[in-house]
Amino acid sequence: MARDRLRAFPSTLARSWPGRLLLAGAALKLLLFPFTTGGETVLAWLDVCASLAVAIGLGHLLLRSVARLRRRLLWRVRRKLILSYVFIGFVPVLLVVAFFTVAGAISMLSASSEIVRRELDRVVADARVAATAIGARLSSGMEASAGIEPLLATMRSEYPGVSALVFDESAGSIAADIGSWSNGLRPDRAPQWIRGQEFAGLVTLGPGWPLRIRSVVRVERPSVRTVVVDVPLDAAVRDRVEAATGVELAPLGALAADDALDPSRLASTEGLVWVVFLEPVVWATGAIDPGNLLIRVPMAAFFDQFLGTRVGTEELSVRFFFLVLLAVLGVLFLVIELAAFVMGLVLARSITGSIHALSVGTDRIRRGDFTQRISVVSGDQLGDLAESFNAMTASVEGLLHQAAEKKRLENELRLARQIQMSLLPRDPTSVPGLSVTAVCRPAREVGGDYYDFVRLGERRLGLLVADVSGKGTSAALYMAELKGLMLSLGQTHESPRQLLIEANRFLAGALDSASFITMLYAVVDLDAGTLTYARAGHTPLMYASRNGARRVVRVLAPDGLVLGLRGFERQFTELLEEHHLAVRPGDVAVLFTDGVTEAMNEKDEMFGEARLARLLEDDEAATSETLHERIVRDVDAFVGTADQHDDMTMVLLRVDEVGSTGASHRPGAFTVEPGAQS
Repeated sequence: MARDRLRAFPSTLARSWPGRLLLAGAALKLLLFPFTTGGETVLAWLDVCASLAVAIGLGHLLLRSVARLRRRLLWRVRRKLILSYVFIGFVPVLLVVAFFTVAGAISMLSASSEIVRRELDRVVADARVAATAIGARLSSGMEASAGIEPLLATMRSEYPGVSALVFDESAGSIAADIGSWSNGLRPDRAPQWIRGQEFAGLVTLGPGWPLRIRSVVRVERPSVRTVVVDVPLDAAVRDRVEAATGVELAPLGALAADDALDPSRLASTEGLVWVVFLEPVVWATGAIDPGNLLIRVPMAAFFDQFLGTRVGTEELSVRFFFLVLLAVLGVLFLVIELAAFVMGLVLARSITGSIHALSVGTDRIRRGDFTQRISVVSGDQLGDLAESFNAMTASVEGLLHQAAEKKRLENELRLARQIQMSLLPRDPTSVPGLSVTAVCRPAREVGGDYYDFVRLGERRLGLLVADVSGKGTSAALYMAELKGLMLSLGQTHESPRQLLIEANRFLAGALDSASFITMLYAVVDLDAGTLTYARAGHTPLMYASRNGARRVVRVLAPDGLVLGLRGFERQFTELLEEHHLAVRPGDVAVLFTDGVTEAMNEKDEMFGEARLARLLEDDEAATSETLHERIVRDVDAFVGTADQHDDMTMVLLRVDEVGSTGASHRPGAFTVEPGAQS
């Protein structure tokens, strides 16, 4: 078979464009070979094209070979598991080791930088102590030179370059000058920013000047004088810091002018190089001029600082103990990794054997053989998976029956939705001077929202909107019961308060303890020019009327308890309020359920009463139909692709005419538009 594949390789290669490109390039180079003289071809550009064609063809052939090899090697799950274990088990170990190595190095360098900074702070503290002592002697009446010389003699044992000045502020001259100042380094006077206060820290005289440590103390008696103690950052300070920390120093930036701290001294040494960031003060202005020190941290210094071997011989045992502990942990970690790798191979073998059996069985099931049973003997999760597959094949017929039953229930719910929508007003009813539109959208196939209209006279109309607690079939059944109750009570009780009291009396014994109904009932009388309404725990009534040049929206929410609470009939009657409102042409009233104002978008933000009120204030909506369509459109745009979580019902009423009119004065008519019911 291998020979057959080898013989068929040229024909296979010639069937793809990269193979043809490779063969054409190779053939062209063979044809150009006789014309080559001394390594140069007569037609160099043809040779370049041939080489490019060969390179492209070989590259494509290599990529295809790698892809084919990858598929063959990784087709078996066992190889994939082993390779995944290598990536999961060993690669993270290498990354963790690298992470802790880098983190340890950064921690070591940062700690070393802090130790160097601490040693420099000690030098600053020594300068402060010297300046304070000189100031104390001057305050006691001692001469300036006599007060400075003994103290500086003591400091020169540690800081040979220390110098001191005493400025006589009263005379405006230097009272004492002890030490060796280099050219341009001795200050003529204390700068303006430091007068009247004390200072101790790093200072710089300007760009290109070396850093120094200066401490300034002010003496008020017997005369006003300023003491300045100056310690240069020279080799003596460097040796002191290196002796205390084991860290080698060299300057960078502002310290480069000091020849005693040449950065080249670190170039040939071993260890990690880091930077100590400093913030010296410009002596003349008091501004911060950032500088830095270049340091090298040998490993010995790290162990000395962090394992305490510089303290004494007793800490040597501590260092040895930690090294031995790290070595033991490393060996133990290696043994655990090898054991885990062997266990991974064993587990991979057991898993792949079970997967093969599962693959064979599921392939039979895919072809429609539901009598196939998967045989996996292992008592682990794969064995449970095999039992699950066997149980699944045995219950496929039951699942098919369940699917058919679900489809039947969906058809019945669809029919129930149509029946429920038929309970809502559909036939147009004309009332001169009124324009009404309505919309009802259940959140599920059926819902618990309900609206209706009660014709009380030629120019009197009752409107109600109700919301049954919950959603689904139970709410829909209570809604149908409420429909019949309103048909009987609406013609006998024209007062909204009396109608709600009677409705609550019937519903308190009909609803279960977990259900209740909210309702808003309003009666509009065009002849009297009034709107009478009562609210039983429902969302408020929004009423928009024109006040001068703009329309003002009022949110009307009289007190009232929800309908159907058994045992609370007396409280319902006491709390229920009935309000009256004068209406004028152009006024708009909106009755709605909480599904409108609590409609939520993808961010769980609610539409809210404020947005609805702003829409009602808009004067551009000339008719109730236009305003109704705009409200529905804005709610839909706000919700976007979010699911509807509650039933949405809204009735919009616009008053076109108020007062007694004859048959010849009928500018408008009330029409219920059920087209928005969906």
